[in-house]
Amino acid sequence: MSWRRFKLIGPVNLPLLSYPWPPYLERRPERLHLVKLEAIKIGESPPAPLLTLIVGPSEEGKVIGVTKHEIAERYLIRQRFWTELLNFAKQKTKLHANITPGQYSWIGTGAGKYGLGFNYAIRKNETQVELYIDRGKDKEEENKQIFDQLFKNKAEIESEFGEVLDWQRLDNKRASRIRKEIKTGGYRDEDRWPEINEQMVDSMIRLEKSLRPYIAKLHI
Repeated sequence: MSWRRFKLIGPVNLPLLSYPWPPYLERRPERLHLVKLEAIKIGESPPAPLLTLIVGPSEEGKVIGVTKHEIAERYLIRQRFWTELLNFAKQKTKLHANITPGQYSWIGTGAGKYGLGFNYAIRKNETQVELYIDRGKDKEEENKQIFDQLFKNKAEIESEFGEVLDWQRLDNKRASRIRKEIKTGGYRDEDRWPEINEQMVDSMIRLEKSLRPYIAKLHI
């Protein structure tokens, strides 16, 4: 049996690339390879492609590629989580009824005063609901004043909420927050999403109810 090798110069029909991919070429879009494509003909058989690796991705490129892949996956998972949470929340409260599910680690809506928002936030294995206080650039002093006014009513607010809250003045940052952290799980715990949704929405309803009267009385 004889065989012949032909180098292909010029356009190559894409159907050739439908042949099994060599194991040393990793099929990831961020891992680029420089290869030589040749055709081999054995006897009277149709030509078959021969891919020879010339340059593969660097180790640094592989790490960057994996990181980008993980980030993209995380964004899609969070969007699915927020979609389910908001659908469930609409059955219980109108607070976030007009919010579109996003891909970031938090979603929120206004709390009735500029710079104050009722936010849901999620991490890999935990979540939280919060009142976030941030009136923007050069407003650090206003943010802390708002926090301090609410903090004066800490006992009454926590009594109405039914649990102790985490009061974060965050003196080294511009913003402040009042939050309830939920340890049931996060976006990586998909089998527990229904339970997480229920706890987050319940906590948000209680947080809004306990804070709303005092937000209305703020002197800003």
